[in-house]
Amino acid sequence: MFLWKDRRLRLNLTRLGIQYLVALFFVGAFSVNTGNNLLYVIFSLMLGLFLVSGWVSRLALQGVGLQSLDEGNLFARVRGGIRVRLKDQAPARMRALEVHLELEGGRVEPGFLAGGQETGGEALLVLHARAEQRGWTRIRSLELRTSYPFGFVVKAYHFPLDQAILVLPHPRTSGLPPRSYHGELRRNIPVAGESSPEGVRVLRQGDSPSRVHWKRTAQRGTPWVRTFEGDQPAGLHLRLELQKWAPGRPFERELERLSGAILQARLQKREVSLDVVGAEDRREAFGHTACWRALAKAEPEALTSPAQSLDPSGPLPLPSPGGQHAPQTI
Repeated sequence: MFLWKDRRLRLNLTRLGIQYLVALFFVGAFSVNTGNNLLYVIFSLMLGLFLVSGWVSRLALQGVGLQSLDEGNLFARVRGGIRVRLKDQAPARMRALEVHLELEGGRVEPGFLAGGQETGGEALLVLHARAEQRGWTRIRSLELRTSYPFGFVVKAYHFPLDQAILVLPHPRTSGLPPRSYHGELRRNIPVAGESSPEGVRVLRQGDSPSRVHWKRTAQRGTPWVRTFEGDQPAGLHLRLELQKWAPGRPFERELERLSGAILQARLQKREVSLDVVGAEDRREAFGHTACWRALAKAEPEALTSPAQSLDPSGPLPLPSPGGQHAPQTI
């Protein structure tokens, strides 16, 4: 591989490399002026060491390429992880590579690929990233750098990218207890001799197949399940009405509060569902990751002043006569 034919390769002399070349120049000049054979030998050895260092470090970059990037759950203003999968055609070769990602509106800490291990041709690195704002952002480039083995020249192999990743809202801790949220998902915990079928609803993630209402399923063409009087709360049902919010910090704080509620439910191993209601459509999300992504994509639709968010110090909703808490919009 020729350096002048590889447009992705970038070379930068280090401070040590500059000092080494200056010393090499002086040794060469003294050897020519004095005609000393020992200086000629030293000059040849120094030049050979420099060339071998460049060849070894160039060899460390060969055979490594990008396979895929997995964003994971990356929250705004929180350090998260981006999984980088690299193809390594020579896994037993010593690499000593720094892996750098360029993220719009954020910073990614570099990772390290040592090499020298049999990994089956694939290397997985988790790079710690921090994005400042929620929503779609882009990864612009991946760069592999090495100064191995002597650190005279930093060689960087540049991969231009244009991959979009979704940054989730910051999970702000809410001062409201769980019973102040709107509604709850339910699961069947029947009590012998006391529970009886109460109604039907659309199948949700986590429902038991034994609860499927086959007649209603055949009529509607989608799975429906029975609900029972003895059902116990199993999670949270959140609701976001976009028409009540205008662009601004209050809307972002509301998203962060909902994101925090989802995180709390996940830590408690509770199910979560989310309704995002707009002027023209209504979207439902089930599961923690799906709800987070729905919040990250949400955009306010009101043009007037934003709605007031819930005051953590305010009163809690009173329970309805049926024993369930009255619906409250979040």
